[in-house]
Amino acid sequence: MINTVWLRSFYTLVDVGHFTRTAQQLHMTQSGVSQHIRKLEEQLGVELLVREGKQFRLSPAGERLYAEAQGILLSLANLEHTVSDDPPFEGRVRVMSPGSVGLKLYPKLLALQRQHPALIIEYRFAPNSEVEQALAEAKIDIGLMSARPTTAELSARPVTEEPLLLVTPASLKQPNWQSLLALGFIDHPDGSHHANLLLGANFPEFQHCGQFERRGFSNQIGLILEPVSMGLGFTVLPAYAVEAFHNQKKICVHRLAQPVSETLYLCVARRGALARRTETVIAEAERWL
Repeated sequence: MINTVWLRSFYTLVDVGHFTRTAQQLHMTQSGVSQHIRKLEEQLGVELLVREGKQFRLSPAGERLYAEAQGILLSLANLEHTVSDDPPFEGRVRVMSPGSVGLKLYPKLLALQRQHPALIIEYRFAPNSEVEQALAEAKIDIGLMSARPTTAELSARPVTEEPLLLVTPASLKQPNWQSLLALGFIDHPDGSHHANLLLGANFPEFQHCGQFERRGFSNQIGLILEPVSMGLGFTVLPAYAVEAFHNQKKICVHRLAQPVSETLYLCVARRGALARRTETVIAEAERWL
């Protein structure tokens, strides 16, 4: 493999045309430049310069090497720049979160991308278990979870509290246990978990979600409140999902006597230093949440 230091000395010498000026440009001694050329010739097994007193000209092998050297040295310079460059508003950042926080955060991150088009946001909605797995497998850069990760390779810090809300059709203004039983439950992937937390804290009759007739199910966060708005049942959802629903007049949101909130954790892998673009997105997420 060609020694790139010797190659740079050779290329500069041919470009400048003089040993002394080359030594000055490279901050070397003239004998150091001569030594580099000699070592390069020995390594390649060819004569690169035809010396004529204090002057020189390129041999055929030297001409071929000079023709190739510029591209090689330029590629090395570009590689060094690419590796060391870490701009805060350029590159891909992969984010994953449960749907509720995603409804609030994703539009904000898109606004950030609009300001900085070279920053590419990839956002996926998923339950906590999938977020944790994706982080552990390095498939994403940032994960937001409503529970602390159990994987030791991940770090997590709380960023906000998201209230859980009871949501009924707009016609039900004062819900009680009997009215909820009559309505039935609109389920979703975290429906039982959220109902256990909120209803268990506010209704002594509550034991488990199976007490309610299951009147529907949706795994699309933006659609869970559609059947509720049509009077088909009630549900329990985090606040961000409720706030994002397009038809607020058709639902009634109830803040119960015993408030219950979920802590949202911002999670990253412990593998090493974060890219500056990832730190940019984390700062934006913390600002909006």
